[in-house]
Amino acid sequence: MMNINLKELEAWYPLNFEKKLKGRRILFENIKPLIDNLPNIFKKEVIGYSENGIEIYKVSIGKGEKKVLSWSQMHGNESTGTKALFDLFNFFDNPPVKLTAIVNLILMNCTLEFIVLLNPDGAINFTRENKNGVDLNRDAVEKSAVESNILRNTLNSFKPNFCFNLHDQRSIFNVEGTQNPATISFLAPSEDIDRALTDGRKETMSVIVAMNNLLQQIIPNQIGRYTDEFYPTATGDNFQKLGYNTILIEAGHYKNDLDREITRKFNFYALFEGLYYIASTLNYKHYKPYFNIPNNDTKFLDIIYKKLNITLNNTVLIEDIGIQYKFKVENNKLIKYKSIENRGELSSFYTYNLINAEKLNFMDLKLSNS
Repeated sequence: MMNINLKELEAWYPLNFEKKLKGRRILFENIKPLIDNLPNIFKKEVIGYSENGIEIYKVSIGKGEKKVLSWSQMHGNESTGTKALFDLFNFFDNPPVKLTAIVNLILMNCTLEFIVLLNPDGAINFTRENKNGVDLNRDAVEKSAVESNILRNTLNSFKPNFCFNLHDQRSIFNVEGTQNPATISFLAPSEDIDRALTDGRKETMSVIVAMNNLLQQIIPNQIGRYTDEFYPTATGDNFQKLGYNTILIEAGHYKNDLDREITRKFNFYALFEGLYYIASTLNYKHYKPYFNIPNNDTKFLDIIYKKLNITLNNTVLIEDIGIQYKFKVENNKLIKYKSIENRGELSSFYTYNLINAEKLNFMDLKLSNS
């Protein structure tokens, strides 16, 4: 297995990523023209409809025996994976010369299926849940949502060797023991409450090790690992339990990248490396370095107002205020606002935006507790 030439990848990306997708709110109307214009190397089909009757598409490519299923925007407000998938499609269609052999190997050895926006109703409202308030990532057992059944039916008919479950994580996450945000985080889900180290989990971990090794070359110490606590109703845990190795990729924060236009690139790189590893590896035994990936911690804030004077009942308090940006849809537009995440003495927290607030008025900051 040859190494991916990162210089070639870095040179290709800014000229060829899917420029028609940008921002945090990616809707079906944004991706439909791109699906329609995919070249003939891709097969595309409607595999169902959301609760609101919006088409849910599957895009397929490749002809190999190893089967890989990927899906994005299971949570409607987590769109980085969708952008990364269309970057990947552009790459398959027009790879740089020095990486063409790797692309050909992937497509010869693998059959790839992608559900490119599983929860279009949630995307409209910019919520995790679908139209009926169901979190699809906690609906793997009950399967009460039509979108959950579309995913499960695809899984049952395709019977993939590996799955990529693409999510976004909040910018609160940092890499444990560092001041760095967790720009990308991985998880090999558990199959049971004992977190048994099954053969399937080892195989999943080995793919993650390969992706981590690539990303560490370009964003060192900005890759984290989620706790593998077992969630009985979660999609990844149940798919892993059913024998379908499932890799969670969580796209997070990068400096000055609220729209995650830089993070999408690293998400794409991880997908490409993961698919290459699956396509070219005969045994998946190199899993132990997975446990060397630092855990996610929750100590990163978008803004810290240091030593802010707060008047309460004629008493002046001095507090640090930690802010996370949140988003909501108003008049069909995505609105960003500042929400209080933490308050008190926040010297153990990290941020790229530390503001001396001794002369600022708390009420003028227009902060939200929601």
